[in-house]
Amino acid sequence: MAKSTRFYGTGRRKSSIARVYLVPGTGKITINKKDMEDYFGLNTLKVIVQQPFAATGTTGKFDVLVNVHGGGFTGQAGAIRHGISRALIQADADYRPALKKAGFLTRDPRMKERKKYGLKAARRAPQFSKR
Repeated sequence: MAKSTRFYGTGRRKSSIARVYLVPGTGKITINKKDMEDYFGLNTLKVIVQQPFAATGTTGKFDVLVNVHGGGFTGQAGAIRHGISRALIQADADYRPALKKAGFLTRDPRMKERKKYGLKAARRAPQFSKR
């Protein structure tokens, strides 16, 4: 491991941005000053957040401090996963192949499409009428 005791990674997904700090510890995950159990209601979102640790075999070795904003809970969970993956690479570059193979380092490019003029939504056109 490197000399620094705090590792940083920025994660993004849709319109969510997560600033993630890893500190050597017991595996406690704090999101916006709340415990992960309180912040995320769904178990699937909790699993998504913990996937990078499972892929690298570092479960319980780091405490995670997260500031996340924007988007919904699913997008935020994806952004946190991306940030944790980036921070783990700062902690130890040997984790990179495992995280890359699992696809956790790729930023998900899917975004909401903008509304166009003359339409009711991004692609929804007004109802057609012959007369």
